[in-house]
Amino acid sequence: MDNKTYHTFLSILKQELIPALGCTEPIAVALAAAKARDVLGEFPGSLEIRCSGNIVKNVKGVTVPNSGGMKGIGAAAVLGVVGGKADASLEVLSGITEEQRERTRKLLGSEFFSCKLEKNVDNLYVAATVRSKEHSATVTILNRHTLISKIVRDGETLFEIKALLDSPKSVDKSLLNVKSIIEFAETVKLEEIDEPIGNQIRMNTRISEYGLTNDFGTRVGHTLLKTQGSDTRTRAKARAAAGSDARMSGCALPVVINSGSGNQGLTVSLPVIEYAEHLKAGDEKLRRALVISNLIAIHQKKYIGSLSAFCGAVTAACGAGAAITYLCGGDYEKICNTITNTIANVGGVICDGAKPSCAAKIASSVDAAIMAHEMSMSGHVFHSGEGIVQQNIESTIKSVGYVGRVGMKETDVEILRIMTNEVKFS
Repeated sequence: MDNKTYHTFLSILKQELIPALGCTEPIAVALAAAKARDVLGEFPGSLEIRCSGNIVKNVKGVTVPNSGGMKGIGAAAVLGVVGGKADASLEVLSGITEEQRERTRKLLGSEFFSCKLEKNVDNLYVAATVRSKEHSATVTILNRHTLISKIVRDGETLFEIKALLDSPKSVDKSLLNVKSIIEFAETVKLEEIDEPIGNQIRMNTRISEYGLTNDFGTRVGHTLLKTQGSDTRTRAKARAAAGSDARMSGCALPVVINSGSGNQGLTVSLPVIEYAEHLKAGDEKLRRALVISNLIAIHQKKYIGSLSAFCGAVTAACGAGAAITYLCGGDYEKICNTITNTIANVGGVICDGAKPSCAAKIASSVDAAIMAHEMSMSGHVFHSGEGIVQQNIESTIKSVGYVGRVGMKETDVEILRIMTNEVKFS
């Protein structure tokens, strides 16, 4: 592998696999609000959030971490202004106190906060504007949950990224392909991935165990183990689902994310960890498998985009299935076939926002990926011309990316209309 590709893949892992506290969409709202307060330099008299439909969709049904059970954009934004730490990035709401929660509740009951749906913007768009008697400040987050693209104070632009590739944190993902991902995973120096992969193993395992032993959401993970037994397949589904049970219901433990999503971070990692334990694969093999899982998920998402009507649990599960095939000795062809089999099966699961049922979608997607792995290891794969399956793996990944980004664009609009009660059903 050439030096450029090697270091690009390494940079992708370090950029994408970062800790986040709670669902990343409300956290992005809180981050924008906290940063706007800092730019203003004083506590504001009002706060306005303008955001894309996908932000509305993914914040509406999820509990904001450290909020005491509050949900919604208002809770995330006001809590960010009241007690958020902008320099903590996706852990902006760590350390929130009961006094700050109570102040947030009082402000939500006043005219302090307002929210507007912004149309004709990127799917991931948040603009927080705070005003005092004499000053104002606006902070805009665009395309990535932590990418502050513009800062304005009193009408003067203090900072702006005119093109997303101008961001100093931007990493070119165009070099990603399945063959190169496998080569990188097999050759990367383990010490160079210790922080992102090591954190993912530790943090995601911890929240999964917490979700299994506590009463979060609808307890999808717990229910799977209770009703389906404790074989490896069921444990792989349950551990991933349990992590989502916890974080969708406000658990204040961090998760190492993938493609901007904690749920996707859980899905790419926990089934792989479970299979590695079952196979007694060892720590090195596990870490290399997690490199495959994470990068294959990111590879698919680069075509779909950060937010869409296409459920990210599917792309994350594809990565997990591919990594499980790798752990079982599968070669490049078998890994490709696992991805193809997963896409051909559950390539149309919709995203209707972040909420407790995400845990069930994760379980279903992981189950499909494990079946895809078993088919592949048995020499079976869906063929080109069958639905959206193409002549090779890279074309198949592009085809499902096109469905998610273009084909499901109107689906996204209609889902939002249903969620905001614009569409009425008798």
